[in-house]
Amino acid sequence: MEYRYAKRIILRGGYEPADMALKLTTFKEAGKLTQEQYDELTALMGGTTNE
Repeated sequence: MEYRYAKRIILRGGYEPADMALKLTTFKEAGKLTQEQYDELTALMGGTTNE
């Protein structure tokens, strides 16, 4: 669920990059995103992460 939601928001451009990076990291750490999903979503954002 988080993956589809995050991907939709990123593709629409309706997000603040720093906030979305934090959310993606939180989802990954909570086990709600796989590493592959996390990598794909951060790549869609232009590689922006806060790690």
